[in-house]
Amino acid sequence: MKILPAGMQTHLDSGATSLCYCWKLTILSGTSYGFTSHDHDLTFDGVTYSALSGFDASAIETSLGLNVDDLEVMGALSAANLNEADLTAGKFDNALIQILRVNWQNVSQRVILASGNLGEVTRGAVGFRAEIRGLAHHLNQPQGRLYQYGCDTDLGSSRCGVNLTLAALTGTGSVQSIAAPADSRRVFSAAGLSGFASEWFTRGRLRWTSGTNAGLAMEVKEHGLINGQVTVELWLAMPRVIAVGDAFSITAGCDKQFETCKAKFNNAVNYRGFNLMPGNDWIQSGPRSGDVNDGSKRP
Repeated sequence: MKILPAGMQTHLDSGATSLCYCWKLTILSGTSYGFTSHDHDLTFDGVTYSALSGFDASAIETSLGLNVDDLEVMGALSAANLNEADLTAGKFDNALIQILRVNWQNVSQRVILASGNLGEVTRGAVGFRAEIRGLAHHLNQPQGRLYQYGCDTDLGSSRCGVNLTLAALTGTGSVQSIAAPADSRRVFSAAGLSGFASEWFTRGRLRWTSGTNAGLAMEVKEHGLINGQVTVELWLAMPRVIAVGDAFSITAGCDKQFETCKAKFNNAVNYRGFNLMPGNDWIQSGPRSGDVNDGSKRP
């Protein structure tokens, strides 16, 4: 049940309303952004709701109990603070969102229709579509540790204990040349890493320290060294152009296997997987024909 502020019910009962939608996004850093379906900017509670975003929303589905209420919002990538580069960089990942119904003639008359978090975001040529997940979606998230073969912690975390600042585990370099246009934001050759073995940084993390992507990071899909030439391939394309001379730092990668933890990082004591757990082959295995007792042997 929604409790309407004073005067809003009277406004609704009048039959001629001046209502619009407003969306408030709060990212993990605490910064809030506002967008509205009205044709002029609105301001309340210290947030300006921009009218240039072209936001629209699907029908809001609500239900009793702990079912997750979902809806979608669609918008154009036109606002100064809502663009493709920021979406690709993950700036709005899991951002808190409030959807409000507001009387644009008197913004004190407003009501929150739904709250939740941004889920999956898909982008087109000039727009985007974002899934909004109700607060109950947190109850669907796994809690605690998983009993699994591979390690379940991040390399360099407190549970891992590996010091990634050691010279043997981190490197600095710069872009030497760019791949073909189709992969120009993802694949490049690098200077400064020739002292490291091929694959050393595979599954590691690269953080840009200069250029248009400065401050952004991306996981490394492949690190190669052939005839002194170092190549780096990232898992996803960077949101902004990579240029020759752009500098970066890069840390060693880990495939979460016990052998790697022991040999590459000398950290077997902190391995957080269950490498001795039986696999599917063991579970599905049965007695062999030669193992059948013919009665001549005691069980």
